[in-house]
Amino acid sequence: MQLTHLSLTDFRNYARLDMDVPGGPVLLVGGNAQGKTSLLEAIYYLATFVSFQASHDRQLINLLADRKPVAVAKIKAQFERTETLGAASGNYSHLAGTSPFSKGSHTLEVRLILQPNGFNNTPRLRKEVLLDGVKKKVGDAIGAFNVVLFLPQMLRVVEGSPEERRRYLNLLMIQVLPQYAKSLSEYARCLTQRNALLKQLGERGGETDRLDYWDEQLSFLGAQLMHARINTIQALERLASSVHDELTREQEVLRLSYQPAYEPLARSPKQYELPLDAPLDRMGLSIEKIQIGFLEELRKLRSVEIARGVTTIGPHRDELRLLSNGMDLGIYGSRGQARTAVLSLKLAEVTWMKEKTGQWPVLLLDEVMAELDPERRFDLLARLSESEQAMLTTTDVGGFSSEFVHSASLWFINAGQIQEGKNAD
Repeated sequence: MQLTHLSLTDFRNYARLDMDVPGGPVLLVGGNAQGKTSLLEAIYYLATFVSFQASHDRQLINLLADRKPVAVAKIKAQFERTETLGAASGNYSHLAGTSPFSKGSHTLEVRLILQPNGFNNTPRLRKEVLLDGVKKKVGDAIGAFNVVLFLPQMLRVVEGSPEERRRYLNLLMIQVLPQYAKSLSEYARCLTQRNALLKQLGERGGETDRLDYWDEQLSFLGAQLMHARINTIQALERLASSVHDELTREQEVLRLSYQPAYEPLARSPKQYELPLDAPLDRMGLSIEKIQIGFLEELRKLRSVEIARGVTTIGPHRDELRLLSNGMDLGIYGSRGQARTAVLSLKLAEVTWMKEKTGQWPVLLLDEVMAELDPERRFDLLARLSESEQAMLTTTDVGGFSSEFVHSASLWFINAGQIQEGKNAD
């Protein structure tokens, strides 16, 4: 997959941008607050239809355009899909299905339209997505264009809350597994309904068997999500540990510890709890087995959950920890170790997406060289040179080797304007 053309209209500080995008590495060079990260944000938005910076889509509209009666921000891209896969095989088939996106050239456009509400003139934002000129629901367009993104703030995947790690995992998986987003959305709706009923039963009483329907739905959807996460995390660990081994010169071993809120592995009553760094093999578990166990556990906890008014187990409370040499990086790791672990994850995502979709994703890296020692910079650049297409931001090309700079296309960005540069001989 390769992004070949990008157009922006009134997006962030870009009033107008219309650029052909070359393959290979592209260095986005400029000072702070000039639009480098906003450019990555626009490209990432085409893959996930969410922003990695804004809390609301309205913030993406150019400030000057926002003052108009009807403000419209547009992101439009042309890209090439180089290969098409049919139905995914193996452990992902229940959430993957057949890819609706064909090989060849495609256009993808997002319009963010801010206009007055007809009732009280309060501005209302709506989103339009067009794939090859045809309007689509967001869920039907996810997966057409794939990216892998690294930002400095993504260290929160290691150091932040469990919610940060669940969000990271979900945004990755929806790009590859078309049905995962649907199952995730349905699970969230079911969880809301079940929690409302739990609260009502706790406050007013009533027949507890009213929960039976929601328990069955929650366990059915939750089992699908958990099964997909088990397989995804196992695949990511295999790939990331290999990358991490190279970046640390075989000094550290990376492991991803999935800690589901409902543990589907059967435990003997006399079995001791395993320590955090002891891996558990859940790969042999079927969706049906997870669902049956999850349903049983929900019923066991029914009285406790009615008293608390919330569902206490399920994918919405899953945890993912990153360990190096058995040490939890979120607690004991240095910032450099956390950064290397996240970079290893990101490079693993590239290969994982290729394995599952047949497409190399576009790699987006924001200030990737910061806080890396020379050896890790060298190893990272060697890997980036192999990428089909990568876009990297920097304030100073001095952080890159002369060989890498010479092989890259240079875009100099200033106040939302881009000038293509030339590499020195």
